[in-house]
Amino acid sequence: MQMIDITQYNPETMQLARPIYDRMKRVLLAEGRSIHPAILERIENMGITTLIVKDAESEGISMDEMIDMPTWMDTITVVQKAFDLAAKKQMLNVAELQKAVAQMIGEVTKRKTIVLVPSSSVPPELKSYAHSVNVALLAIQTAKKLKYTQSQLRDLGIGSLLHDIGKADSKEEKEHSQAGFEIIKKQREISLLSAHIAYQHHELLNGNGYPRGLAGDDILELPQVCAVASFYENLISTDKMLPHEALELIMTKYETEYKGKVIEAFVNSIPSYYPGTKVILHNEQKAIVTKIKQHFHRPVIRLLEDQREIDLAVTPSVVIKGILVG
Repeated sequence: MQMIDITQYNPETMQLARPIYDRMKRVLLAEGRSIHPAILERIENMGITTLIVKDAESEGISMDEMIDMPTWMDTITVVQKAFDLAAKKQMLNVAELQKAVAQMIGEVTKRKTIVLVPSSSVPPELKSYAHSVNVALLAIQTAKKLKYTQSQLRDLGIGSLLHDIGKADSKEEKEHSQAGFEIIKKQREISLLSAHIAYQHHELLNGNGYPRGLAGDDILELPQVCAVASFYENLISTDKMLPHEALELIMTKYETEYKGKVIEAFVNSIPSYYPGTKVILHNEQKAIVTKIKQHFHRPVIRLLEDQREIDLAVTPSVVIKGILVG
């Protein structure tokens, strides 16, 4: 199994490893199917840019770190409903949100790390909701490293799922944080801390954020966790940056835009190379990442030439030089 850009799809060698959904969240193509060129063109026209496929080279790679697609899509539905209710000035579907967060905490807790279903794997109409789900997953994964309590995990999960809820009420980018805060704080069953996650997730340590230009310790830690998660998710899904490149960029924000404690927890919780990623080594050998075993940044790889597996965590002499595309 591997994630590819849709332009890399080869109908002769690849099959879907995860289903493709349309904008109504219906299964358009099921797992195990090959994609006919005419349907592939239709999928591209729908705005889907990432596919999860399997082929001979990725045989046996399971991506156990990835949440299953039906659960992911169900959570997207819950978030979309919250946005729709907010747009109508109605009270949010709090019980559904709380249930979704509890399930997400369980999914993250039972995994060593999280490999995201890319928000670019759904039509653009669903992308903002998928982004919110992925941000919540990343935030909860980071919170494990920070050893947050169950109460903190719940507040972080709700706040992260709803961090962009203000966009349902305001079309102005720099107003959505304030609008989100106002929406969430009206929900009696949701902690005020969750509301502050929406309020402060665009604030930066150096004071150059918004809406209030807060700086330093005036910014709460939980909104910073959400902010780093959101930044990363946008980098890999919207900007099409590779995970290891996104992590490197995040590290440049250490104690300038985001708290060092949060960045360290995030970088030490998220893998640099997803299973299925094809790489080239320092000695020009080609390989594919098969699993994340002992070290998030030194995975197990399989040489494409002779199928020999090498655990980079215990083989420091072998170094990944770059990523193979195509």
